[in-house]
Amino acid sequence: MKTITFIGNGNMALSIAKGLKSIYKIEVVGRSLEKIELFEKALDTKIQKVLIDDFDMSDKTIMLCVKPANVEEIATRIKGKAKVIYSVLAGTSVQKLKENLNPHAVVRTMPNLAASVNKSMTTLTGDIEYKEEAEKLLGAIGATRWLSSEKEINIATALAGSGPAYLALIAEALTDGAVKQGLKRDDAMAIMRGLFDGFGSLIQEIHPALLKDGVMSPGGTTAAGYAALENGNVRNSCINAIEDAYKKATEL
Repeated sequence: MKTITFIGNGNMALSIAKGLKSIYKIEVVGRSLEKIELFEKALDTKIQKVLIDDFDMSDKTIMLCVKPANVEEIATRIKGKAKVIYSVLAGTSVQKLKENLNPHAVVRTMPNLAASVNKSMTTLTGDIEYKEEAEKLLGAIGATRWLSSEKEINIATALAGSGPAYLALIAEALTDGAVKQGLKRDDAMAIMRGLFDGFGSLIQEIHPALLKDGVMSPGGTTAAGYAALENGNVRNSCINAIEDAYKKATEL
């Protein structure tokens, strides 16, 4: 079984490790042994634990999961030349990673938190010779899409990387709306979860516009609710959310 080394032990690292633990040995590098041990407990799998100042990444496959602002500091504390670095750092360019960490190759990746249940939508770009390996590696935690430029992965970060937060807001708001009208909270939550589960399958096969039209009968309940969403500028707010998140990704 091959080993993949995580530098960083936050939520994204844990989500990805949960998706990979059955097919890779997991090594985790961090500043605090106590935090790495908590990571191991949350992962519920034995891992190799290394403190960052003792770490040599020569010829290793690295999953870089630190904060973007910490790249320069990490570079002063680790040794060796990695075989390849898979970076989940939003807005951090291939060039910056190569200049600071000096690996043989870099692939930028943008998974999302659904990696923990093997349902991530992960976008990829970088050194093309690692395209096949990247798709196989990240394919273990869900669907992948190789993009042709770093501009595109920054846009994809705004869509798929940040998207779970947007959908969570919609899910919470719809549930609150049902509670406001008199539905019990636990019933509203169960119905919302069933809604999202079914919609996730439908959207794989049906264009959103056709799906909407198939639900919306003339003068019906869906039309009334849909009109309220349009009056609240929900569509425009979603478009603006992608624009603002993309701009932030380019600033990081």
